[in-house]
Amino acid sequence: MKDEKGYFYIIDAFLTIVILLIAILMVNSIVSTSNPNYSSTSHDFKSAQDTMELLSAKINSTDRVFIEDISNILDENHNSKHSVREVSKLCREKFEKLGLKNYQFKENNVLGGKVLASSGAVGEDVSVASRSYGDYSYTLYIW
Repeated sequence: MKDEKGYFYIIDAFLTIVILLIAILMVNSIVSTSNPNYSSTSHDFKSAQDTMELLSAKINSTDRVFIEDISNILDENHNSKHSVREVSKLCREKFEKLGLKNYQFKENNVLGGKVLASSGAVGEDVSVASRSYGDYSYTLYIW
């Protein structure tokens, strides 16, 4: 039986390529499979950027933003002591809901660095994020 059109060579070459690909994929999966050594303690890590995104994000156009709310309270009451206390209370409640244990949240521009909410002694590995709304500029420190 003569193979004048070369079908046997094509099938033979195709099978060889398939076998080579399977062998390469097997070697690759064996070599790249890592065996991580995880410690037994897990850290609940929230960065300040993540938290600030939650405080300043809208899901849709009708949502109110937390930073907008506290800025409006301060602005409408002309940054009075009462409005600062009210905002501090709202901030503590919000951060408690978010599960933050060690943080400091302050307004840097209008109130001149006034700490609005704080919990825990300042530690190492501090994560920092800032957002502005109107004339107000807020900075959140999480450690």
